[in-house]
Amino acid sequence: MKQYLLIFFGSTIIVLGLGLLSFTNKEKRPEKALQPNIVLILADDLGYGDLSSYGQTQWQTPNIDKLAAQGAKLTDFYTPTPYCAPTRASLLTGRYPIRHGMTANPNPEKVRASFQTYRGGDDVGIADNELLLSEVLKSAGYATKIIGKWHLGHKPQFFPSRHGFDEYYGIPYSNDMRPVVLMENDKVVEYPVLQTTITKRYTQKALEFIDKNKDKPFFLYLPHAMPHKPMAVSEEFYTPDTKGDLYADAVRELDWSVGEVMKKLHEHHLEENTIVIFLSDNGPWFGGSSGGLRGMKTQNWEGGIRVPFVVQWKGHIKSGHVSKEPAGVIDVFPTLTKLAGIPLSKDHVLDGKDIFPLFVSNTKTPHDALFSFYTDKLYTVRSGKWKLHIHSPESAQLPSDSTWIDPRSPDGVTIIAPFEQAKANQFPGLKTGDSAGEGLLFDLEKDPSEQKNVAASYPDIVEKLRKKASVYSFQ
Repeated sequence: MKQYLLIFFGSTIIVLGLGLLSFTNKEKRPEKALQPNIVLILADDLGYGDLSSYGQTQWQTPNIDKLAAQGAKLTDFYTPTPYCAPTRASLLTGRYPIRHGMTANPNPEKVRASFQTYRGGDDVGIADNELLLSEVLKSAGYATKIIGKWHLGHKPQFFPSRHGFDEYYGIPYSNDMRPVVLMENDKVVEYPVLQTTITKRYTQKALEFIDKNKDKPFFLYLPHAMPHKPMAVSEEFYTPDTKGDLYADAVRELDWSVGEVMKKLHEHHLEENTIVIFLSDNGPWFGGSSGGLRGMKTQNWEGGIRVPFVVQWKGHIKSGHVSKEPAGVIDVFPTLTKLAGIPLSKDHVLDGKDIFPLFVSNTKTPHDALFSFYTDKLYTVRSGKWKLHIHSPESAQLPSDSTWIDPRSPDGVTIIAPFEQAKANQFPGLKTGDSAGEGLLFDLEKDPSEQKNVAASYPDIVEKLRKKASVYSFQ
């Protein structure tokens, strides 16, 4: 059993109340004592432009759009890396990858795994001494469950049950990493995994968890598999007559899932006591849309690290509120722990800030700067309207030929999903603009697509942002 650095007063937890809010430019916090439920829904590789509320016109996402319409939408929300696991660790710890230590994706394929005991692959995983949101909430009396992609380590010492989750159901890493196994708690319950029903099954498990815990505080973490490759959908959402739109099918089913969760909360009259957050872990892979931003997943252009973020809390967040202030994945942990009324030790270092004021007012971001990384190096600094690329944003060599065969494509045996997948020529973001390289500076207010490097015109800004980056000793 781990020890947690939480501060309690007497035998009770200090809890923020939840009264009615007056929606002004000043932050108003709830006043009636009550612990809010938390539903945290994370899409995998969903692009900034993949929701109709963020500009998508080829398909519609009415349920996610409704979250934004009845809650708040952030337009400049960032992940700390343009790939999976480090972002997920930052989401649950409130810390940058260089601080929590997960700078790479755990990979089960480096050593052949045993499908029953499941001890294969590398030793990458979340450190035992890291404090996760699940651990904090569980200590405060919350029921906790993760349904979906964990990706914080696939060996027993890293399992969700060791890190504050009462229950787990899902594929423990990316759905294209062999062996694709489905786990329930600490056991493998399905191999191979029929991925066409995975979104539907995750949704059903989420509804059952809400039913089971409707009368006490709960934390539901729902990191979906989709639309990460290989994309797969149930028969109800698959449109075989329309070629090349499997991505759209996967996103529409994801949207359906959000709608089902919201219906269940409504059924139990839990909407006014439940915070619902929807976001993505990084930019899109081939077939998606960066919404006019440059680049894609694996790249530190805006298209790789800027993602959609919507939050709804009926009666406490004004409908249709939009904030254009920079914020990030690192802010979710401190925001939710504060709303749950759980003070942390002052010795526990967080990189994130409480961004609840951004949900309800026109206040400025609490961040002097936001940073993004690739492996263990700091790559970008965003401060105000300026973004500096310390290193070239195009770190990974991406395929570009439509004849390229993804080695992790469905094979009908170990990975069961439709063979129809996005091609490597379906680049999801802009590829135009000044050449990639070190030291690029962009004015995101005038040039959100990072087309014109203005470093030569603003050497003072470049130097100022470099100094902000130097706070990390590894630079």
